[in-house]
Amino acid sequence: MKEKPKVLVLFKMKSRPLQKLKEHADVDIVLYPNEKDLKRIIGNYDAVVVSPLNRVSREVVMAGKRLKVISCHSAGYDNVDVKAATERGVYVTKVSGWLSEAVAEFAVGLTIALLRKIAYTDAVVRRGEWRSHRDVWSRFKNIETLYGKRVGILGMGAIGKAIARRMRAMGTELFYWSRSRKPDIERETGAKYLPVEDVLRKSDVVVLALPATEETYHVINAGNVELLRDKYLVNIGRGSLVDEAAVTEALKEGILKGYATDVFEDEPVREHELFKFPDRTVLTPHYAGLSLESMEDMGFKAVENLLKILKGEYTDDIVNKEVMKLRPLEEVKML
Repeated sequence: MKEKPKVLVLFKMKSRPLQKLKEHADVDIVLYPNEKDLKRIIGNYDAVVVSPLNRVSREVVMAGKRLKVISCHSAGYDNVDVKAATERGVYVTKVSGWLSEAVAEFAVGLTIALLRKIAYTDAVVRRGEWRSHRDVWSRFKNIETLYGKRVGILGMGAIGKAIARRMRAMGTELFYWSRSRKPDIERETGAKYLPVEDVLRKSDVVVLALPATEETYHVINAGNVELLRDKYLVNIGRGSLVDEAAVTEALKEGILKGYATDVFEDEPVREHELFKFPDRTVLTPHYAGLSLESMEDMGFKAVENLLKILKGEYTDDIVNKEVMKLRPLEEVKML
């Protein structure tokens, strides 16, 4: 009988996708190992499934002598040293599109929570500070609606498109920037394509939905944060998109009306200067894509990507497509 591939899973995968993986591979689960422990064991495996909380460094990749594929249980892959993987002939895959609806829904919710001060007023009620309706009307008379706003979206991939559709339904005017124009979403929502600085300049609310790349690092920074004067900023992309020091200073100086984010430059966060602005910030713990439905769907797709590579089959979800020239799919086929 042909020997099954050995696969390592580094997080708590949902049971149904895990069972599918076990039908085709010998699976070991080691929850969130540190780099030293991962380096010690990775050489025993043909493939590994990782969450965004699992860092796969160059050292780990180089220790994976049998490694053929790193399957990311996420749309992002900045936790994996893709360059090292390519050098070693290891395929890296991501899960595209499956979180789009959940993240887009969250992005709109985060925006509304920011403009309407929902989290802050919840805290006011819980502290027993709701003294009268007159007090409420006096304290919160400047709260704004999303309806009628001009919304700028930086990043128009699957998530950006899903956000645009929802924002259009909320009665907003849309602007966007992406590495390439998206005629389909322009036709569907009336979104106007503009350079980054013009999106910042024209929008009342800016939503960041970009991946973490060298190009997008600190796309919001001390040099352009002034363009966000009297505007709101929402980040559901990656923490590296925002220079948090610049945004904190902009809040302190009254440049930014408000900032909502699900992601941070350094995670997890226990203390932060942003905590000083509870009435103008909404801060959540990097869980925009987290739902029972989306996690199971993601698991199935991550398993499918892994099995396709080990069957020698192509998938559009290969991150480092150049690896196919160095190590053709036929060479990693095991199933």
